Amino acid sequence: MREQYKSAFARDTVIGQYTFGTAPGSVSPDGYTLDLYYTSIIPDYAEKQSDLIFDYQNNVKLYPAFQAYLRHYRPRVLAVWGKNDPSFVWPGAEAFRKDVPDARVVPIESGHFALESCCKEIADQIMFFYGE
Repeated sequence: MREQYKSAFARDTVIGQYTFGTAPGSVSPDGYTLDLYYTSIIPDYAEKQSDLIFDYQNNVKLYPAFQAYLRHYRPRVLAVWGKNDPSFVWPGAEAFRKDVPDARVVPIESGHFALESCCKEIADQIMFFYGE
C-alpha cells in the first residue's frame, strides 16, 4: 500500500489537490508550495503521511457513532463544501441532512482545499449561520 500512496506526494499530485475543481487562477501557490517544501525537508514525511492516509479507515469505522451523536443531540450543522472535491465527495455533505434534517449544507464552486479559493464565501456563510 505504501508504494501506491507515494504518488500522493508527487509535485503534480500535491498541486492538483489544491487546484482541482477550482476556477483557473483562484488558488495562490503559497499553500501547495509550502506543502512541497515540507515534503522535501521533513524526515520520513511520505511514511508519516502514508500512515495517516491508511489510518483513515478507522475514521470511517467511527461514522456510525458520529451519526448517532448527530441524530441524538441535533447540533446546529453548517457544512460549506467544495462540490468538486474528489476526496470528500458532495453526497457526503448532503448526508448530514439524514441525521440533522435542518443542517445547512452549502455547495461552493471549489475542490478539496476550499479555503484556498473561497475563503470570503466561506466566512460569509459562517457569519450568516451564526449571526454577526
